[in-house]
This record gives sequence, structure tokens and C-alpha cells, in this order.
Amino acid sequence: MGKKLVMAQKRGETRALCLGVAMVVCAVITYYILGTTVLPLYQKSVWTQESTCYLIETNIRDQEELEGKKVPQYPCLWVNVSAVGRWAVLYHTEDTRDQNQQCSYIPGSLDNYQTARADVEKVRAKFHEHRVFYCFSTTRENESSVLYRRLYGPQTLLFSLFWPTFLLTGGLLVIAMVKVNQSLSILAAQK
Repeated sequence: MGKKLVMAQKRGETRALCLGVAMVVCAVITYYILGTTVLPLYQKSVWTQESTCYLIETNIRDQEELEGKKVPQYPCLWVNVSAVGRWAVLYHTEDTRDQNQQCSYIPGSLDNYQTARADVEKVRAKFHEHRVFYCFSTTRENESSVLYRRLYGPQTLLFSLFWPTFLLTGGLLVIAMVKVNQSLSILAAQK
């Protein structure tokens, strides 16, 4: 009976150690992936200065209004604001600015024109409701654009690092508990 109990304990300890090591390895892999994807985007972001934006005008641009320029087949919202003492174009996020510099806001669903138009109208109405809001600007002198929301801010970085840290801590705790249990078993067997 005692030999079976010892063998069962060894199997359990081995499984627990494997679990702990797997958790630590997964956390390290996740840290590597985050370090090569999210961290460089956070470091390259120049939109660090929080400012107060005052709405100047909003305009919905359709395909017909932008003739001669290459634009997609969806309505887009163009927002002008006053921020940091100068006129600026408001972009929803960094990606919006990269996708189409003629649009401040690009609707989420582009399949149906009427749905996209309703989405743009809703966002436009919210801007007219709240004419003063916080936005993010850069410290560059010649930059004439600001962001409504940062994709790669400190909150995103902390949220991305929370679960790998939790996984690493849990794995190290499992390994430590198994090692403490093994040392206590050895002490008990010696007495």
C-alpha cells in the first residue's frame, strides 16, 4: 500500500511539474510574440500628448464629392478640430489615418452602403453632441492631425502583458509548490 502511494505521488508530482513548466514556456513564448508585435507599435507611437479638441466642422464625404481622387465606395466622416492652438484633422485611430487620409472615421461594415451611412451619421451626431473632447496629438511642429483614440497606448500594453504575467506567476508557483512538497516528503522520510 505504501509503495503504491509513493508511486502515485511521483506521478502526480511529475504531472504538476510538467504543467508548471508548460505554463512558464507558454508565458515566455507569449512575451516574445508581444515583444515583437505590440511593443514596437507602442514605442513607435508618436501620439503621446493628450489635448483638448474643439469641434469646428464635420462633413460626410461620398464617392461623388471626391471626383478625381481614388477613394473607396463608402461614406466617410471628415472632422476638423482645433487642438493645441491650431487647426487639425481628427482621425479615429492610427489605422484610420493609414487606411485613408481623406477620412476621419471609416464605418465598420462596408458591405451595405445604407448601414455604413447610418453608422457615419450616428458618429457625426455624437461629435455634435459633445463638441469638446479629449484627443491625442504629437509633439511634432508640422503635424496637422490628431487622434481620437490610441490603439497602442499604455493601457493596451498593460492589458496585453497581464495574462502572460499571470501565466508565468502561476507556473512558477506550481513548480515551487511541487519542490516544497518534495523536500517536505524527503524530510518526513528521513525521520
